[in-house]
Amino acid sequence: MEKLILGRYTRQGLWTLFLMCALPLHIWTLILAFRDLPWLTDRTNAWDAFGVMSYGLIFALAESVLLFLVFVLLGMLVPRSWEPDRRVNLLSAFVLILSLWAMISQLFFLAGVRLPDGIIALLVRSPHPLWIIYGTLLTLTGISFLLPAWAALRPGKGLRGVAAAVERLGLLAVLYLVFDAAALVIVVIRNL
Repeated sequence: MEKLILGRYTRQGLWTLFLMCALPLHIWTLILAFRDLPWLTDRTNAWDAFGVMSYGLIFALAESVLLFLVFVLLGMLVPRSWEPDRRVNLLSAFVLILSLWAMISQLFFLAGVRLPDGIIALLVRSPHPLWIIYGTLLTLTGISFLLPAWAALRPGKGLRGVAAAVERLGLLAVLYLVFDAAALVIVVIRNL
């Protein structure tokens, strides 16, 4: 199994893919934690609030590992002739886009955003409102996946641009892994 994975990936490529899987999950976890921090500290105290945040970060780390494993396996569907860097850049772009779509849907729910009344009225009058909704969503998600995939697969500037973005974001993700280590220490201390 190791030869199969390492034949398609480099160790650095696997690390980069893991960082790209961890980054959006940790950003979203911290956004939610800082959103809930004031009422948690009011209800109990700051130590309990940091404990809750620590559990969230550890859960985000577990989700990151699971997402990483899924995308490593999905990378096996990519042709073997591709260079490992190209494969990792494509998968990293897909991880980030998928995560952004998940965050946007949750953000709409948390913020209570609804469709404008004019669009709802238009959908009510149409004979197939679900076709319109699904068609619009499919078009938007398709474009959002195809454009970065096209950039990641283009030799030259497109590939270098995606690689540079992934490298910069990877540095930020390492910081979040440091937060995970601190969260693990806090959870261990709280449970002793």
